[in-house]
Amino acid sequence: MANYTAELVWERGSQPLVDLKFSRRHEIRFDGGVVMPASASPHVVRPPMSDPAAVDPEEAFVASLASCHLLWFIALAAQKKFIVDRYEDHAEGVLGRNAEGKTAMTVVTLRPHVTFAAGAAPDAATFEALHHKAHEECYIANSVKTEVRCEPTM
Repeated sequence: MANYTAELVWERGSQPLVDLKFSRRHEIRFDGGVVMPASASPHVVRPPMSDPAAVDPEEAFVASLASCHLLWFIALAAQKKFIVDRYEDHAEGVLGRNAEGKTAMTVVTLRPHVTFAAGAAPDAATFEALHHKAHEECYIANSVKTEVRCEPTM
């Protein structure tokens, strides 16, 4: 199997740190060269100690699940000769308490809307089956305890 890496960099600078009034903004650097601004969620740590414009771990978690599902769905559709013209997802995660009473992402709901090329779309049952198979194959969904829901539309 492959190894995947991300480099995270945060620097204190002149912040005192001990008063807990420090910036949570940092960078995530990926092996392909992309540098993503990151921060604690403004729902968890209020600005200016967090940066609402940066990606927070909760958003990244939801995006990771949605992205994996998208990639599997498009590949599975292509294998069946269905031509996806556009795939858009408005995914949402809920931060709540899990069975152990810990704060966790308890539910992630994927809401993919898929547009197919004329004459190259599956019927409704096949469409649902493709999404079900994409969910079963998604490495990220297979790696988490969070309930992951998928509510697709064509």
